[in-house]
Amino acid sequence: MADEHVAAHQPGPNEMRDPAMRAELRRASVWFSLAVAIGLVVVLIQPLLIIFGGLVFAAMLDGGVRLLGRVLPIPRGLRLLIVVVLATAFVLGVFYLTGVQIASQAEQLKHTMQVQANKVAGWAADQGIIPGRQDIGGLLKQALGSVGRLTSFVGSAVGAITSLFMILVIGLFVAMEPRIYDRGLQWLVPSDKREDFAVTVDRMAFTMRRLLAGRLVGMAFEGTLTWLLLWAAGVPMALLLGILTGLLAFIPNIGAFISGVLMVSVGFSAGTDTGFWAIIIYFGVQTFDGYVVIPMVARRTVDLPPALTLSAQILTSALFGVLGLALADPMTAMIKVALERGSEISGRPEKREEEGDE
Repeated sequence: MADEHVAAHQPGPNEMRDPAMRAELRRASVWFSLAVAIGLVVVLIQPLLIIFGGLVFAAMLDGGVRLLGRVLPIPRGLRLLIVVVLATAFVLGVFYLTGVQIASQAEQLKHTMQVQANKVAGWAADQGIIPGRQDIGGLLKQALGSVGRLTSFVGSAVGAITSLFMILVIGLFVAMEPRIYDRGLQWLVPSDKREDFAVTVDRMAFTMRRLLAGRLVGMAFEGTLTWLLLWAAGVPMALLLGILTGLLAFIPNIGAFISGVLMVSVGFSAGTDTGFWAIIIYFGVQTFDGYVVIPMVARRTVDLPPALTLSAQILTSALFGVLGLALADPMTAMIKVALERGSEISGRPEKREEEGDE
């Protein structure tokens, strides 16, 4: 009778008092929260990318501040001001000295690319590789329309300028007092996990600074060398092509391909010999950069596998547009650091003992 009385008062499988029911609800809440988090990321992906872009810019400024601190023992705020003033003066000086030349070359480049694209499309249509000439315009409109839907937020000129301005402002504020934001992030983590979280954030920041330092060195070298070689070979718009090559070098693999297409198209617009010189210069610069400059920089920065970076660029560009493509490498590097740190934490002896006790 006693057993029957106890069984009668035990919770049923559908009651909240049942331990099994509570365990299942906890599991369901975890999966539901994960789905909500993924949904929020999808909805808020563009603002999140802008914030991450601001952090990337802050890492650039922080790297300059730390480098300047090795020779000037002055307060951080003054060092940051010097870095910002020098960077602004450099950009404005370049555009002041070469602004008219760049503007004229940009218009000439646009016309040249249109003419070369029409020639290639016409040849491909005559060979039967692509549909007739009358269908090419429709295909281009459809392609541009689909790309425009994917990158509608940053595709327009106003959206791009606004996004860039917000990235610069966020980066400047974070670079002014990074410790405040570091402490704020640590407050969001349980107290017993804050020490590991702080170490992980420090490693991420260090990796970001090294990655961006390597990128800037590679951009300056590749752009300057391309400009000088194209100018010596008599390729038109050498200065503009050098600047574009340097800027596109921030995006490995894909950026090099785009700069190569521009370089070769402009070269052949001036003649067959010039076109072949452009091809030789492109492959020569890329070979020297790939086998000499990048390995030297990678030893002191972040060595990301080429296949991994290319896959990340393709994925982020398809999902998030131009801004995702530009930030693919920093995101991949941060994920790599987080996974390495997680593996290091999970492999600790005390961690394995705790899991064994459970």
